[in-house]
Amino acid sequence: MKKIGRNDPCPCGSGRKFKHCHLGREDELEQEVMNDFSLEMSEKITRLPQVWYGRSREILDALDINKLTGSPMGIRFIDLKQYKGLDIFESRGEAVEGTGSIVINVLKTAKSDPHNLYIALSPRLADSTLIHQLAHGLDYLGGSKLLPGLAKPLSFDLGIPVEHLEHPHEFGYWLDYLQRAFDVELDADDKIILYLYQHDMLIAGEDIAGQNRLIVKSKSEQILRFLSEKSEEIDGLICELPGYIGSRVNKDE
Repeated sequence: MKKIGRNDPCPCGSGRKFKHCHLGREDELEQEVMNDFSLEMSEKITRLPQVWYGRSREILDALDINKLTGSPMGIRFIDLKQYKGLDIFESRGEAVEGTGSIVINVLKTAKSDPHNLYIALSPRLADSTLIHQLAHGLDYLGGSKLLPGLAKPLSFDLGIPVEHLEHPHEFGYWLDYLQRAFDVELDADDKIILYLYQHDMLIAGEDIAGQNRLIVKSKSEQILRFLSEKSEEIDGLICELPGYIGSRVNKDE
């Protein structure tokens, strides 16, 4: 969905300004757009071949997703470059290389394959990147039910880091579970998320999903204070990890 200005007419057709209508509830607009996603467009994604990059087969084969989450859905991996190259996107941009990955909105694939959640991966992804996206997948199937990628407008409106909304408490649970189960060295960013989870500092998914702005804003401020107070300890934990670019804990998560 293209960026909508705060004073633009709301795309829902109410006649009200966006800031007085769906601002902060963009997921509802996203769902309306995805409901118009045709079977043909959906099949272009679900017909992409399954890929097994890094430890993806080993880890996925070891997970009993139904037992863990209570969801009948499975998880399927496809190639990120092929996904981005499909002509269903208004702007393809540059082909994605390297270590990127993304959890695909289930509304894009539900019409042709309602039985799987799709995750697009790049060939050289690190173990930490893989379990980060798997944690998002398990969180959607058996946790907060939130998908990444829909929190930026709310983050902007409240003036809080988007990471605080993209990684709820339930995501932290699955990140912790996967890291322990498969002995993965986390990168610096995920180590901070895990540290916050272990100190019960991440925001509950129900507060984010419920758009409870006072609670979300307050908890985000608590996270920032906690990171500042624990900055020396956190730097000691992440300084030798992949992705470390100097102290970030006094900035945003």
